[in-house]
Amino acid sequence: MAQTLTGQSRMDEKRKHPRAEVNEPAYISSGGSVMPCVVVNISPEGAAIEVDNPAYVPHRFRLVMADDASVIYECQVIWTKKTRVGLSFVATA
Repeated sequence: MAQTLTGQSRMDEKRKHPRAEVNEPAYISSGGSVMPCVVVNISPEGAAIEVDNPAYVPHRFRLVMADDASVIYECQVIWTKKTRVGLSFVATA
């Protein structure tokens, strides 16, 4: 049976994949409304975005990258801290 590495850094860091620091404009799309945001970091499983007012961010939405509108992520909000919102990407069936 193979062992996996579960060092202390794993205890501090809950993400399975490291996030790449980016600064890319994007849009939150939900129910016909669109709100601008900035993706500050991203990984295969989630992202963190900056918004003007997180109170207007729905719990589930589509994240559309401004530079390439064909790049769309189904997201759900995991946490909010001031103007930063943590997202988890949701698999679509």
